[in-house]
Amino acid sequence: TLTGRAGLVFKEGDATDLNTAENGTGPFTLANWRQGDSITLARYDGYWGEPAAAAEVVFDYIPDSTAALNAALAGEVDVLTGFDANFQEQIEANGDFALVTGPSTDKGTLAFNSRAEPLDDVRVREAIRRAIDHDAIIEALGAGETLYGPIPELDPGYEDLSDVAPFDPEAAQELLAEAGEEDLELTLTIPSFYPTTIAQVLVSQLADVGITLTVDSVDFATWLQDVYVNQDYDLSFVLHTEARDFENWANPEYYFTYDNPEVQRLYAASVASLDEETAADLLRQAARLVSEDMAADWLYNGQSVLAVGSNVSGMPSTNVNERLNVAGLGKSSD
Repeated sequence: TLTGRAGLVFKEGDATDLNTAENGTGPFTLANWRQGDSITLARYDGYWGEPAAAAEVVFDYIPDSTAALNAALAGEVDVLTGFDANFQEQIEANGDFALVTGPSTDKGTLAFNSRAEPLDDVRVREAIRRAIDHDAIIEALGAGETLYGPIPELDPGYEDLSDVAPFDPEAAQELLAEAGEEDLELTLTIPSFYPTTIAQVLVSQLADVGITLTVDSVDFATWLQDVYVNQDYDLSFVLHTEARDFENWANPEYYFTYDNPEVQRLYAASVASLDEETAADLLRQAARLVSEDMAADWLYNGQSVLAVGSNVSGMPSTNVNERLNVAGLGKSSD
């Protein structure tokens, strides 16, 4: 816990307003912040450790993928993070950039509201999972790895759970018929800042087994209120980027709506364990139960996708959505 965001240490009595001012001990100081546009970091010469490689690092926010690509090709940026892997051919065309991928803890999670009909029936939840072709999702995204449980490979407790609910449209149809839900209509609530790729694939694949999926693309404030707070939804998709966040599956009040006392017991025992191997094994047992309960579907394990300039060095590629350390980032003058 101390090594994560919750473990940030603050000076007692410090009155800094962290909404508008910096307070840190790192290799950079905050030189400029244009909210919603850019952040400029400057090397801090009084830093206690190894000085930052670059005198200045500027973060520009470019929400549109095509605009980001054009900015790179025009020489306006040196690195793109959160890059669309489907643009690999364009970004690498002139040799000035290379597409770089790395592992991450990003979990593309399709949540099921199991407290409401018809998703309170495990057969319906399993049918949805068996209707989804995870390999097709990876192909559509252009990057990522398949994931069939709540723990990604970078985190303790990971296990390949592809045996729990493999892609099988015929089995999905049989499960729906058994549950009396052969003409099922569901709504997918998804924040509007996500690309349409995931929603389009889900609409098509669920239609193949007789499920009509309506997509409700909403602003994030609406998603927070309706899904996260009120738990008023059928299906919902969010990319959960946090590392070691299995605790959400042991919290019956979380918006996942999942409640299994044995999972909660295993998680509590894992947290209390003083042995890392034992703790990981307890998480592994709990994660399998979550998957076997068909608590959700994990559409993919995202990758860190970056376009890195050929004259740039020291750019990290592992889990950059969770933490981006640019202290070693440098640029040659060539």
